[in-house]
Amino acid sequence: MADGGARTQHWATQKERGSFVLMKLTALAVRRLGRRPVTPVLYLIVLYFFVFGRQARRNVRQYQDYLSRWSNRPELRPRLRSVFGQFMAFADSLLDRLDVWSGKLRLEQVQLHDPAGLRERLLLSQHGGRGQILVGTHLGNLDVCRALAELGEQVPLNVLVHTHHVAHFHRLQGEAGDRSLRLLQVSEMDAALMLDLSQRLDRGEWLAIAGDRVPLHDGRRVMVDFLGHPAAFPQGPWLLAGLLRCPVNLLCCLKIDGRYQIRLEPFIEAPAWERGQREATIARWAQRYAERLAQLCLLAPLQWFNFYPYWQAPTSPSPAHPTSGESDAHPRRAAR
Repeated sequence: MADGGARTQHWATQKERGSFVLMKLTALAVRRLGRRPVTPVLYLIVLYFFVFGRQARRNVRQYQDYLSRWSNRPELRPRLRSVFGQFMAFADSLLDRLDVWSGKLRLEQVQLHDPAGLRERLLLSQHGGRGQILVGTHLGNLDVCRALAELGEQVPLNVLVHTHHVAHFHRLQGEAGDRSLRLLQVSEMDAALMLDLSQRLDRGEWLAIAGDRVPLHDGRRVMVDFLGHPAAFPQGPWLLAGLLRCPVNLLCCLKIDGRYQIRLEPFIEAPAWERGQREATIARWAQRYAERLAQLCLLAPLQWFNFYPYWQAPTSPSPAHPTSGESDAHPRRAAR
């Protein structure tokens, strides 16, 4: 949650001031004082970000305006109260995130919406089954999502991230009492990385990656229609799925009526593309994902926690080009 300043600033270069710094301060205060005494102070801090974060306010207003127009729901039009409400929802999610890390939020406190029975696949991966890919989003609380796997079924969950704050977040999680979440920094999808991920899947581990943020130093992005306007979405999740021959499922966790609801749904059962059709196929998957994400936004409109200029077009077109050592071949063969 940072004041973007220049509209050309990428979300990762802002270091998510409202996420990492605020989380660190909150974690320290909660550990010393407990959640209840800290809550009013956190709200005051978020109020400061709201008052002085002009660019962040503008970005939230743009999102709310696009959502209202796309859905033809005038009650969702941005107002001062709704914009501030989105900031406050973010503060609330930080406190809940710390509860997850410290083990205070249990699986039985979370509702599971899983009409396709994907939870059973999580269990099967513990007994010789192959892992799968979970594509998450910054709509809602990503950390509560992992309660399903780590706290509930003890399924190894590897979270692929693109920022350079992995070490900081590991330390912060340890301070909060959680040492189980595996964060893997993904800077380049080379043969060594693909082999490592494939081996993790073969061991029954699952991979989780966000589908709504474009890496800073990675040209793999695709322009899709999101809420009626073009936006850059990452190709990484879909590229991984095709190269690893791994089914893809969607995952999000929304707080509805004061209680978290984890939503699991299958998305691509057998990802593959014909020769020469990789870019077009990935573009179709990304567009389908954007359409589903837009529908999910209507379930919890104020829980969209992307505070940067989301609909800013990339500075230059960046079609999907394989990095060194990458091809359409299966990762095991490419890695040899």
